[in-house]
Parts: sequence; C-alpha cells; structure tokens
Amino acid sequence: MKKLRNITIAALTSLTLLSCGGSAGVVSHNAKGFGELETELKSEFGDNAYYTNLTVMNIESMGTSLNVTVTDDPASLTMGEWHNGLGSWEQTSEISLEVPEGTQAVDFMYQLNDQFSLTKLGGLVEESIKSLKTEKKIDNPVMSMAYIKFPDNGDVAKAEYVVQLNPENGGTSFTYSYSLEGELNDMNY
Repeated sequence: MKKLRNITIAALTSLTLLSCGGSAGVVSHNAKGFGELETELKSEFGDNAYYTNLTVMNIESMGTSLNVTVTDDPASLTMGEWHNGLGSWEQTSEISLEVPEGTQAVDFMYQLNDQFSLTKLGGLVEESIKSLKTEKKIDNPVMSMAYIKFPDNGDVAKAEYVVQLNPENGGTSFTYSYSLEGELNDMNY
C-alpha cells in the first residue's frame, strides 16, 4: 500500500511539473525574464514577425502567460491570435485585416527589435515595482500585466510600454505608462 501511495505521489508530481513546463509559466518579472520571453517569441514566430498585440500577464493559478496577435506576412492581411499559458502555444483565432486606402498593414504593426523590446519592458516592470515600494509604501507589489501599447493610427511616436501592478493581496491597481525610451509618461491608480 505504501509503495502504491509513493508511486501515486510521484506520478502526480510529474504531471504537475509537466503541466507547468515551458518558459511562459515560470518567467521572472524583470529584464532577464522578459528577455527569455522575447527569445521564445522569436523562436516560435520568427525574428521578423510583426505584432499588433503583445501582453504578458501574471495569473495566480497559472503563472505567467502571453497573448499575442502576430503575422509573418503583413501583406496577407491576416494575423493569428495566440495564447501561451502553462508552456504551450495555442492559436485562439485568425483575424482578417482591413487598412485605410493609401496605407499598408505593416504601418500598423511593430517588430521586436531595439525599438520594441521585451527586455526593456521587463526592466520597466522592475522600475515600477521599486517606485511603488518607495512612493506608496507597498511592500510586495505584483505585476498583473505588462504590454506594448501601439496606437491604432500607427503613430510610433505615441507607442508606450505599460505596466500594471497590484498589492500582493489585491486592492488598487497601479498603472505605469512609459515612452519607448523608458521615460515615465504617467502613473494612475
């Protein structure tokens, strides 16, 4: 009976570890961890993928998850919405795009590169946490969401990094918005 119990515990432990596999579930919410996410995205979708949405979420029961809207061919006017939670990618829908006359779909998309960087976003998560601890005296703020906000009109100058934090035990959300250069634009709660 004891041997059966030990086998059952070992099997359940293995299943738990396997279900939490992949880098999305166990990423650190800092520059290094977000850099690992960027590497994973480039591995999954290619170095030259184009995005209109890229959101990193911290879900208590799952860990870190990613939602992206991505294409490798903007001229196709189609994009896929993908979710990675618990370490595996799943396409949730396909989107058909319409663009205003005289423009191209690529005008409303961005690529992960020096200008748009998840490593930079992760660094801003760290900076936001330090700021919240210092300015609002919140001991253990937790990232709930971080994303690249790209304007619907394609104006790159108005693109932002956004970080949303919550106190460890819930409560008021604090949202930090930064320019692409990492300058604080706004903090709301």
